[in-house]
Parts: sequence; C-alpha cells; structure tokens
Amino acid sequence: MEKPLLPRESGQFVAQRSQDVFIRDAGVEKAAEMLYNLRHSDALTASGWKMANPLAPAPTSDQALNWVFVVDTLNFCFWPDNEAQQCQVTYKGTAYTGFMTLCAAITRAMEEGVPITDPKYFSQMSVEELGQVLRSDNETVMPMVQKRHQVLTEGGRVLLEHGGSFRSFISQAGNDAQKMVELIVEKIPSYRDEATYGGKRISFNKRAQILVADFWAVMEARGEGYIINMDWLTMFADYRVPQALVYLGVLQYSDALMETLKNGELLPSGDRREVEIRGCSVWSVELIKERLHKLVQERDKKVCNINSAIIDFYLWPFAKQHHKEMAHIPIHHTRCIYY
Repeated sequence: MEKPLLPRESGQFVAQRSQDVFIRDAGVEKAAEMLYNLRHSDALTASGWKMANPLAPAPTSDQALNWVFVVDTLNFCFWPDNEAQQCQVTYKGTAYTGFMTLCAAITRAMEEGVPITDPKYFSQMSVEELGQVLRSDNETVMPMVQKRHQVLTEGGRVLLEHGGSFRSFISQAGNDAQKMVELIVEKIPSYRDEATYGGKRISFNKRAQILVADFWAVMEARGEGYIINMDWLTMFADYRVPQALVYLGVLQYSDALMETLKNGELLPSGDRREVEIRGCSVWSVELIKERLHKLVQERDKKVCNINSAIIDFYLWPFAKQHHKEMAHIPIHHTRCIYY
C-alpha cells in the first residue's frame, strides 16, 4: 500500500485542486506583514506556548512531558451539539471551556492526587474513572468520553512498551522532529490522521505534530530544546485556526460551503470539503511563513527562524481572543478523534 503524502505535500496537493476553499495572495501578504511586526515579541517564540497555556505544569517538573502526552492524546472535538451548552471546568476560580476544559481537568486531577500522568495508571483506568477526571461543572459532559478512554489507554500501553514514559518513548527518534512524528504515527494508531482526496492518500497528522511541537516547547523552556527539523512541521489543521485564516482574508470559502457551515451541517471526517478546509489551511500557513522569511531577509538582512508551529501557536490564541469579531465566520464541525 502506498504511503500517504506528508502533511506539507498533502496541503499543497489539496490547495491546487480545491473546489470550495481558496487561498488569497493579498491575505497571505497581510498576515505575513502582521507577523513581521510581531517578530521580536514573545508571542512568536516556543515559550509563547507556556504563556498561552497557564494550566500546563512548570516545564521543569517531572510530570510536564507526560502531562503533554495525556492532553495531546485527548486533544480533539470539544465543541458541544448546542453552542449555548458548553462543557465547563472551573479551576482556581477561573471557568474554562473548549480545549482549556481538558487542560483544567487534567491539572485538577493531579491536584486531587489522581496519577493521571502515570502511564501505569492511565493505560488501565476505567471509563468511569476518566469520566470523573473530565467531569464538567454543568450537565454538559465532554464529548466522546468512550473514544477518549480508548485512545488514552491505547497510548498508555504503548508508552509502557517503550520505557514507561513519553520521554523514553520519544527518545527513540533522537532529536529529529520528522522522525518523532513518524514514530508516533507508526506506533499509536489514534494519531494516524489520514484521508483520501483526488484519488490520493494524504495525511495531516495534526495531533502527532502538535505533540512534537509541545515536547519541543517544554524542552526549549528547560534550555534543552535542540531539536532538528522543526521546520518540517506544518500548522496543526483543526477547526479554530481556519476560522482565523478566513477572518484575516487568507482563506475564502465558496458561498455554498459558507451556507452549509452557517446552517450548522456536520461534515463527516474525510469529506471533500472538510479536507479542503484543512489542506488549504496547511498550505496557506506555509505560504505565510515563506513570505515572512522573505520580508525578514529583505528588510532586516537576517535569517528568520519562525516556523509553522510557532505561527500556529500564535494564530490559535489569536482566534480565541478575537472570537467576538469572528463570530460571523462559522467553524466547521466534524466529530472525530483527529482534532
């Protein structure tokens, strides 16, 4: 069986054939200018990850890397059936929704003495125990608890077969980001984020890539961040960043697709339109990165080391912070374990 195209090539392949999602050069230019003006800010560094996620344990703590593994293994599908009824977790006086609900729930469990970052525990915990860890403040439970249990116990078993921690598992790939993604996708089935488009097998591997990027961010914060090939990673194709890219004029949806999304229609995983939203998001961020590197070279006479992962680390909180201004742009809804 032929291997799927890699995420970057997949994005380009989809963008060249897309029928309902289009990349606009003027928007790419504008986004690159915006990032150029932020090039010296902490928001465009690996440490920006920690600022964007105050719920993560201190990078120097023993649990930081296993926490990242647990969170990224469960990092999918937080939107509710009814937008008005969000799953919510309050931690230290702050109420969290969406992805941050998960982070708050895992950190809360650690404080309650649940060994949720220990693979010996989470590889064999029950659905009920995970449900208790992920419990909401209201009647809206976190979606797909059964699936979350399945992927977390599976991931835990893989870690136990490879030294018993995420650090020991990932060390088999050396310090190469590409090899890390390949190792994760090969060994842990739930991280295999693939589809068929235009007769070709393609891959986005969103969670595998974000796991490597989060690992890098923790190691960078420890002063041990020498990981090569970080530029191999693409943006992490989800449902929040595409909304920001439409808002910034980088992406444009056809009238038919916009209508479908505004009507709240679910797009099945692997649907042509869903693949186009994700693929064009990936390729547009590659184009933004390319343009940004050119601007830095031309204006500052320097080499720019801002990669696609860092651009994603910026765009995701940007989308959250500007959610009111973006409210008229619908996000696409797909129930799956990939994002």
